[in-house]
Amino acid sequence: MKFGPVPVAEALGAVLAHSVKLKDRKLRKGATLTPAHLSALTEAGETEVIVARLDPNDVHEDEAAAHLAEALVPDPEAAGLRLTTAFTGRVNLIANGPGVALLDVARLVRLNRVNPMITLATVPAFQQMRAGGMVGTVKIISYAVPRDDLAAACEVAWDGLRMASPVLRTATLIVTEIPGGAGEKGVPAIRDRLAALGMTLARVTHVPHRTDDIARALAEVETDLALILTGSATSDPGDVAPEALRRAGGEVTRFGMPVDPGNLLFLGHMGARPVIGLPGCARSPALNGADWVLSRVICGIEVTAEDIAGMGVGGLLKEIPTRPQPRRG
Repeated sequence: MKFGPVPVAEALGAVLAHSVKLKDRKLRKGATLTPAHLSALTEAGETEVIVARLDPNDVHEDEAAAHLAEALVPDPEAAGLRLTTAFTGRVNLIANGPGVALLDVARLVRLNRVNPMITLATVPAFQQMRAGGMVGTVKIISYAVPRDDLAAACEVAWDGLRMASPVLRTATLIVTEIPGGAGEKGVPAIRDRLAALGMTLARVTHVPHRTDDIARALAEVETDLALILTGSATSDPGDVAPEALRRAGGEVTRFGMPVDPGNLLFLGHMGARPVIGLPGCARSPALNGADWVLSRVICGIEVTAEDIAGMGVGGLLKEIPTRPQPRRG
C-alpha cells in the first residue's frame, strides 16, 4: 500500500486518509475517491489530499476484517456468537446469550503477532458474558493489509473463539443458621447471579450449622447444582460444611482459592452433581472468586484444583464494603 499526499487530479480510486470539510458537507476519511469527490475537492479549493492507494496484493480493511472474523468464528450459531457487518475495518463478535468466553489464548496471541495492522482484542479468557455483550473486536488498523499476512492471520486464528453456554438449569441453596447470623441476607444476590446465567434457584433450605444437618440437606437435593452458604465462615478443609459433603457421600476436590474476596470457597461433587461451598462475600452482588467458579461450572466447564490455583494471578479483586475486615485500616 502506498500512503501519502497526491494532487487531487491523481487521486481517483484512492482511499482518503483524512476527512476534508467541504462547503456543505464533510468528505470522510476512508472514502474511495470518485470523480464526483474530485470535483467537489477542486471546487472547495483543495489541490492536494493524503491518500492510501492499494497495491494489487492488498485487501481493503473491511474485506480483511470480515475474513478474519469469519476465520475466528467459522460457525457463529454453534459458537454462540454473531458477527457485525464490517465497517471502518472493524467487526465485533457479540454473545448471543449468557455464558463464558472460551479463547484459545496461545493462538490469539500468535494472531496479533502476524502484522501490527491486523488486530484482535477480546475479553479475558473465561469472562462471564451476558446476551449482547462484546466478546471481541477485530480491527484492521490501516486501510488495507497484504493478502499473504491476512491469510496467515486467518490460518492461525481459525475457530479460536467461542462461547460456552449454560448447561445446568436449577440449583438448591443450603443456608446454615447460627444465633445472630445473616439469615436471608445474600439470598437475593445469589439468586441474581444464577438468573444472569439462565438458572433458577429452585429451593432455599435453612438448616442448623451442624455437619449432620447439612449432610441430610445435601442428600435431599434434586436440582442440577447444590450451593452451601454457611452462617459461620468455613475456615478449614475439615470444617462443618466440607465434612458434611463427605459425610453425604460426596467429595471435596478443592478447598480455598487464591482470589480475594473469595478465599473460603470449596468445590466438590456428589456423583455427577457439582457442589459449591460459597464464601461469605457471595452475599454481596460485587464480583468475587465464587463468580469465576460458578460461571464455569454452570456452563459445563471442568474446574480442577489446578485451575483454581491459576486464578491467583489477577485474583486481587476490588475491595467491597461488606468485608468485615477490610485489607486497609
